[in-house]
Amino acid sequence: MAAARWWRCAAGFPLGVRSVCGGGRAAAESLRAEELAERLRARRSEEEKREAPTDPAQRRVRELAALSKQLQRVHPNVLAKVLKQGTVYQNEEIVVINKPYGLPVHGGPGIKNCITDVLPILAKMLENMKAEPLHLCHRLDKETTGVMVLARNKEVAESIRLLFKTRQVEKIYWAITLGDPDPAEGIVEIPIVEKEVRSHQSHYKMTLAPNYRLSPEDGKVVKIRKNRNAESAVTQYRLLASSSACSLLELQPITGVKHQIRVHLAYGLGCPILGDHKYSHWSKLAPQKLPEITLKRLKLEQSKARHLPLHLHAYRLSLPLGERIDLICKPPLFFQKTLKKLELDITTN
Repeated sequence: MAAARWWRCAAGFPLGVRSVCGGGRAAAESLRAEELAERLRARRSEEEKREAPTDPAQRRVRELAALSKQLQRVHPNVLAKVLKQGTVYQNEEIVVINKPYGLPVHGGPGIKNCITDVLPILAKMLENMKAEPLHLCHRLDKETTGVMVLARNKEVAESIRLLFKTRQVEKIYWAITLGDPDPAEGIVEIPIVEKEVRSHQSHYKMTLAPNYRLSPEDGKVVKIRKNRNAESAVTQYRLLASSSACSLLELQPITGVKHQIRVHLAYGLGCPILGDHKYSHWSKLAPQKLPEITLKRLKLEQSKARHLPLHLHAYRLSLPLGERIDLICKPPLFFQKTLKKLELDITTN
């Protein structure tokens, strides 16, 4: 009785309400339960309205920030269907997908869904239930979108991996960056190495390991002793458009070092990729600091910049399989909308 009395009080119903008979009491309690559920739904709806950003741009940023979490929660069959819908090319040897944002290629701690795990399902959806699982030929970072090649059998996969290893595959990326590169076109050829960043939040990052430095005494170029752990890294770049303190760059990585494009742009050219919160700083883990004009054009508050996605897209892949196959993926919608908001018009270049 005390528990029922407390429930009625918590639900906001008067304690003096009583039914005359058992049936009436059951009906009254059922009605009260429905009213309570309705009140809770109304309260939840009001809270969601208060939390939801009113500005469309901030709302899209928030929706995209939740996308990778959604992809982690869906059933593998649903994820395979999403990849199937993103298929841009296929023949008897390969399948090419437009990799979505926020989806990891490989599994790991805290990762429930990844491309590797759903390749057997995707193969069955594209061919038949007896189809051999598809095989990875290369990888893209979790936050990178665009062209990704899968092979229908092991032999083709191995031959394509060899093409990548021997640098016979031409890769073209698009990136929206902060600032303009100087010069507007060129080649960054600086080795890259992984180092521990010692701060109040110790972590590891890829960074530059240059072979030369300027002497502080006379300003002359001095050769440095080579870091044995450093990997050779070469990136060709070209400015396509510039506006709103940002640029659209076309990038061709000649080598394939981890985070190569991000490191060369951020630390080599001083133009970090928009949304690259990892490589916009060195000694701290913090959201990227955006220029006022960029925030204004994006209709974004600096406090919400942490939700801004990495604007790096694998735009084109040229694969020499017998005859050369050119594979192109349009940038995702969020990338296209950012181009429009920043007035980065590539049609005039």
